[in-house]
Amino acid sequence: MDPTPGPSTPSAHVDTFTRDHLPPCEQWPDLVFDLPGLRYPERLNCGAELLDRTVERFGPERPAFRDGTGGVWTYGELRERVDRVARVLTGELGVVPGNRVLLRGPTTPWLAACWLAVMKAGAVAVTVLAQQRPRELAVMCEMAAVRHALCDIRSVDDLVKAEVPGLRITAFGGDAPDDLLRRAERSGPEPYEAVATAADDVALIAFTSGTTGRPKGCMHFHRDVLAVADTFAAHVLRPRPDDVFAGSPPLGFTFGLGGLVIFPLRAGASALLLEQAGPRHLLPAVAEHGVSVLFTAPTAYRVMLDELASRPYDTGSLRLCVSAGENLPEATWHAWRERTGLRLVNGIGATELLHIFVSAAGEAIRPGTTGVPVPGWHARVVDASGRPVPDGQEGLLAVRGPVGCRYLRGERQGEYVRDGWNLTGDTYVRDADGYLRYVARADDMIISAGYNIPGPQVEEALLAHPDVLEAAVVGRPDERRGEVVVAYAVLRDGLPRDETTAEELRSFVRSRLVPYKCPREVVFLDALPRTPTGKLQRFRLRA
Repeated sequence: MDPTPGPSTPSAHVDTFTRDHLPPCEQWPDLVFDLPGLRYPERLNCGAELLDRTVERFGPERPAFRDGTGGVWTYGELRERVDRVARVLTGELGVVPGNRVLLRGPTTPWLAACWLAVMKAGAVAVTVLAQQRPRELAVMCEMAAVRHALCDIRSVDDLVKAEVPGLRITAFGGDAPDDLLRRAERSGPEPYEAVATAADDVALIAFTSGTTGRPKGCMHFHRDVLAVADTFAAHVLRPRPDDVFAGSPPLGFTFGLGGLVIFPLRAGASALLLEQAGPRHLLPAVAEHGVSVLFTAPTAYRVMLDELASRPYDTGSLRLCVSAGENLPEATWHAWRERTGLRLVNGIGATELLHIFVSAAGEAIRPGTTGVPVPGWHARVVDASGRPVPDGQEGLLAVRGPVGCRYLRGERQGEYVRDGWNLTGDTYVRDADGYLRYVARADDMIISAGYNIPGPQVEEALLAHPDVLEAAVVGRPDERRGEVVVAYAVLRDGLPRDETTAEELRSFVRSRLVPYKCPREVVFLDALPRTPTGKLQRFRLRA
């Protein structure tokens, strides 16, 4: 365990905003580096490690990024393009180490190249989503004091409408002479030497996806970027250089940044970066491009199961399918295994901890559980005061490892970090063998007439009904019972949304759960409210 959790090496940042706005060291979680591969040198630039060192190990000719239209970038081509962008950043645009650079656009090789260029330049990437609106963008730019932005030309309008004071927007992918890519072409092919950042210099600020309202900025170091690859990817996914990674999460979401950039580059593998990566786009892409490692959410796997039932896509190239972002219902796990022969790799991660920290793969998978702590991570289940609870008893999931929560400006740091542990906000049960089973988000537990009712358990019962495509369950205030259970359901096309159907669903739930968990009311919707990353926004249903 690291006895001095705060930054301990001289920073390479000229602009010291991020170090100045780290939470006080006494509010940090304990950091654990008990795997040999996690002992990083004091000077470390994750962009150079992911790109330059990988080229040294595997050569420049291997494919790095595929764009979905037949275009392939080799590692050598990627390095040259990244270095050209980095020279424009630090030359014409005047970016200095520590400046925050906002990155926005659809998932493309050029967006990934911009992220790597920001890393090599020693700046701080502020990753946002192409779908986020002006007001959201303005809040994040204000919180992170952003003054530079690299933006796909197709995503510029809303960023302009955000009216961020002093923000310099440089577009890429257009025809203008000052387009970033035109400037990069003129910058020359000479290699760019990465800034010698400290391992504990901030590399990126990732904002939480807003499932509960106002986002929080999570600051991660250069060593953190490598640590998630050297724990979850290295020990659970065990990537191979000939793997092709693909998935639905965008690069503005740390689930996507890890799965589509960090993990494949760390292993010398390649990634298929799809601008359109909804569940109905993934199966054709798997078949066409030979995808071997797939990242998406449980909802997408359910949609893909419907697609596979109606059309025989070739999924023979897949060797690993990773599910995260929300709880994976056991029924979905079994249906995917029956249809494809593949065992879904379940996992829980958090923007605060950058990526997945509890999971299992292969024969170690136990359907209905999330898994065990990933090598390099520790997890326990605790009560409200932070004391471990006995196996089999519900409590809060507490985690620590080589990456920890560090909120920008320290706001709400004490809510997430207590007694050296990161409290994820999830209710879990640990069994005698150490496997962790998800119960609910702590704020999704419904208390009705003295009974604790986990909303996700009721959702899973509803999702087992063949006519239910999506389900969300929340508590609604009730004078007599405190709360009552209300279910929101999305049905297959053509089914009646009436009381007869609602009663059928209630009866179905009663046949699977004790009666007090049955929804008092069933509301039918065309779609459930979700964040741009696909996470369910239950707070909108409660409102």
